[in-house]
Parts: sequence; structure tokens; C-alpha cells
Amino acid sequence: MQGLIIGNIANLYKIKYNNKIYTATARGRFKKDETTPVVGDLVDLQIVDEQKLEAVIEKISSRKTYIKRPKVANVSQIILIVSIKDPKPDLLMLDKQLAYAELLKIKPVIVINKIDLGEDYKQIEELYTKIGYKVYSVSAKDISSIKSLKECLKNNISVLAGNSGVGKSATINAIFENNMTEEGTISEKNKRGKNTTTDVKLYELDKNSYIVDTPGFSTFEITEIESKDLANYFKEFAPEIQNCKYVGCNHIKEDECGIKEAIKEGKIEKQRYERFCKIYNELKEREARKW
Repeated sequence: MQGLIIGNIANLYKIKYNNKIYTATARGRFKKDETTPVVGDLVDLQIVDEQKLEAVIEKISSRKTYIKRPKVANVSQIILIVSIKDPKPDLLMLDKQLAYAELLKIKPVIVINKIDLGEDYKQIEELYTKIGYKVYSVSAKDISSIKSLKECLKNNISVLAGNSGVGKSATINAIFENNMTEEGTISEKNKRGKNTTTDVKLYELDKNSYIVDTPGFSTFEITEIESKDLANYFKEFAPEIQNCKYVGCNHIKEDECGIKEAIKEGKIEKQRYERFCKIYNELKEREARKW
């Protein structure tokens, strides 16, 4: 009997099986094996009490993908949400998230929310569309603007991510046309989101289509990428790296660098490169602290 983990709080798991929701614990051997079930896992169940809908997780099926932060398995696409205002778009965080998605080989999709608050979103939309990413510009207050995004979610397990206050919960509510989650509020004092999502949940949109809501965050750090490899995860850099004169070019201080030449030719956007440099230096500093 195989079910899907749709929720997890502490050591209790909510598992959908046969159109029922069971509350389950995991066998002690998972701790011994240092493997923990997470939301999105397909698991084998042993029913303990059918009336109370209680079960025990016996086995975790092989994962197609796995994300450590937040812990979720079998995700097929990451929906990266930024807001155009309140809070303002954090493109440095977005570029870190895109690099992380490229590392995991999970399709990233960008959603620009709150477009009713200004026209600045068009520049962001143009930049990332040109790079080759799918971008949806929406207002969670306008359900009609969500229609094309809903099509993108079909037959996928999609995880929504973004810093606090960008409107993840409001977007989910608009997608389902229902008050599925508690919407966060924005502090007038500092214009930063007050996080309302405290645990990872998986919502069923329709058959084979699920959305994972995650806690909001104010920072995002890449711990799995080394500075020397960062350029490999900036999508538009890839075809230009072969034009670097020196093998092992870091694209920072080197001369005759293919990426720098591409900036001059307008193939790579300068501000995106500057964010690359900032992320590169952050990674270098972290690596130096290890020693």
C-alpha cells in the first residue's frame, strides 16, 4: 500500500492513500539509516487502525529529486515568487535560487506578483524571459491573471518559494479560488513580510497536480555550489564560457574572458553579471572561513 506524504509536523506525517488521509509515524530504523521521510515522498504503509486512520511508514520509494531547504521530495518544478513592491524585488536572492534550481536539475519558473502596484515588473520579465526562463506576471488579487500559471502547474509537483511577504499564500488562494492558507500581512514599519507558513504542506490542485507551500525567508544561501563552479549555473553564461582564453577562468578579474565580452556585446545583462560577482565573492569568503 503506497501513499503520498502531503504534510509533516514534528514526527507525524499526513499521508494520502486511497482517497483517505492517514496520520502516520515512521519506523525507528529510518533514524538508524539517517533517512527521514519528507513531504512529497511516496511511502509504503502499514495500517495500524483503520477507524482512526492511523498508520506506520515502512519504506520510502526512490526519489526523483530532493530539496534540502525546505525538505521536500519528487518536486518537478520550483516556482520562484518575487513581488514588484512591498517588499521590493530581491533579484540577488532570485539569482541564487535560480542557480540552486539549475544545480538540482529542477525546472525553475518565475512569478512576478503584485503587478497592480507598478510597471517596473516589465523590465524583470524581459530580462529573465530573454535568458530563457518562463515568467508569469500576476496579481494574486486578480484570479484571471493566474489562469496561465495554473496551466503550468498541471501534472507537476511544484514547490513555491520566495522571501516573506511576496504573496505565496495569496497566490495559492488565487490558484485554488479558495482561502486555502492564511495570508500574511506586511509590516507598515519595515515593509517586510510577517511569515505565516510554519510547516511544509502539499496541496492537491487536481489529479497528479500538487503545490508545496513553504515557510518564507529573509535570506537564502547556496551551500552546495563551489565558487569555481558558479558560472555553470547561470544559464546564459554557458555558451560564452568556451570563449574564455584561460582554462579555469573565474570570470571576475581575468582578461580575455568570454563572459565579459558577451556583456560588451549585449548578450549578458550587466546587472545580472554584477549579482553573479557578488554571489561568487560570498562563496569565496565562505570557503575561506572553512580553513
